[in-house]
Amino acid sequence: MSKSKKMGVVQLTTVTAINMMGSGIILLPATLAEIGTASIFAWILASIGATILAYAFARCGMHTSKVGGMGGYAEYRFGRAGNFLSNFCYTISLIIANAAIASGVVSYGSYVFGLTLSPVEVCMATIGVLILAATISLVGPKKFGKFTSLGVFCVVSPVVGLLLCGFFFFDTGIYSEAWNPGNLPFYDIMKDSIAVIIWAFLGLETACANSDTVENPEKNVPIAVLAGTLLAGACYTTSTAIIGGLVPYKELMASGAPFGLAYATMFGEKAGYIISCMLVCSCFVSLTAWQFTVSEVAREASSIGLFPKFLSKVNRFRSPYVAIGSLVAIQVIMTLSTMSPTLLKQFNVLINLAVMINLIPYLLAMGAVSDLQKAEGIPHDKAKLANAAAIVGGIYSCYAVYGCGWTVILEGAFVAAMGLVIYALISSRLRYAPTPEVSTYPPIDKK
Repeated sequence: MSKSKKMGVVQLTTVTAINMMGSGIILLPATLAEIGTASIFAWILASIGATILAYAFARCGMHTSKVGGMGGYAEYRFGRAGNFLSNFCYTISLIIANAAIASGVVSYGSYVFGLTLSPVEVCMATIGVLILAATISLVGPKKFGKFTSLGVFCVVSPVVGLLLCGFFFFDTGIYSEAWNPGNLPFYDIMKDSIAVIIWAFLGLETACANSDTVENPEKNVPIAVLAGTLLAGACYTTSTAIIGGLVPYKELMASGAPFGLAYATMFGEKAGYIISCMLVCSCFVSLTAWQFTVSEVAREASSIGLFPKFLSKVNRFRSPYVAIGSLVAIQVIMTLSTMSPTLLKQFNVLINLAVMINLIPYLLAMGAVSDLQKAEGIPHDKAKLANAAAIVGGIYSCYAVYGCGWTVILEGAFVAAMGLVIYALISSRLRYAPTPEVSTYPPIDKK
C-alpha cells in the first residue's frame, strides 16, 4: 500500500481510542448499575491491567517481523496453528462484538427519537446499522482514519462536560446509596464487574490488527496502543463514577441511554437529547471502525494463506470488500438468532461472549512475547520489562476469563475447539507464507 493511502499515528490512535470508547462507554454505566458504584475498584484494576497489556502489545508491534497482528505474535511460540486459532477467535469475537455495538446504536437511537421498538423492529434496525457501517468502511483506511476523528470528538466532549460540570451536581447520597445495592462481598463485586469492564477495553490491540495500514508501524503502533488505552481508561473511570452520583441506580439500571439521562438530570431534557445524539454518532463511528478492523484481520489472515483466498480481495480504496460482505452476512444471521425483548439484555449477552472469545488471542499473544523477542534478537536486559508485562497481562486475562462465568467460558471453549478442528481439517491444504515477499495487498479489484 502506498504511503498516501495509509493512516498516520494520530489517525491510528483515534481508531484505537474510538474502538474502545465509542460503544462501551455509552451503555456500561447502566450495565454496572446493578452491581453498584463499588465497581470503581474494578475500573481501577482493569485500567492498570489494560495498560500493562497495551505495553506488551506495543513491544510486540515494535519488533515483530510477521504480519497478522496478534496471530503473528502467537506464531512465535505456538506456530502456524497458534496464528490460525488467534485470528479465528479474534474474528469470531469481533463479529459478535459488532452486533453488540449495533444494538447500542439502536438503544441510543430509540431514546433520541422517542421510539418504542418491538423485538423484531430492534432486530431489523440492528441489521440495518450493521450493513450501513460496513458500507462506510469500504472507503479505505486513509479516509476512514479521518472519519474516526468525528467519533472521538462526539464521545470525548460529553466526558469532558461531565468532568467540568458533573461535580457541581454530584450527590454523595445517590452515590453512596448505589455503592453495593446487592450487598455482595467485595470479591464478588470485582468478579462480576471485571468481565463487563474488560469489554470497555477491547480495542487496545486494534492498532496491532491494523498495523499493515499505518505509516511506520514499528514506531506508530506502540504510540497508538498506549495513548489510546490511557485516554480510554481515564474517560471510562471518571465518567462512570460521576454518573453514579447523578442518577439513582434504579433509574440507571432501566436506562437505555445513561449519558443522556445524566445530562438531562443536570441541564434538562434538551441537553440529554443533544448528548444522546452525539453518542449515537460516536457509537456508530466505533462500529464502522470495528467493521473495518475485523475485515482487515480476515484479509491479513487470507493474505498469508490461513483464511480462504477470496477474502483478500480489495477495492480501489484498498478496502477488503469481500471480507466485509462475508462477515456482515454472518452478523445478520447471528443478530437474528440473538433477538431479545430488551436491548440491554441483548447487549449484555453478546458482550460477555465476545469478551471470553477475545481473551483467547490475548493469552496466546502474551504467551509468545518472550519467544518473539528472542527470535527478533532483542537483548535480555531490554526484553525483561516486556516479558514481565506479558506475565502480568496473562494473569489478568485469566482472571477476566474467570469473571465471564462458567456458561460463557464453556461457550468460548467450544469456539476455540471448533477453531482447532477446522485447522486440523484444512492445515494440509493451506498455502501458508508467514512473510509475504512484497505486500500483503493483492492486485486491486476495480470496484
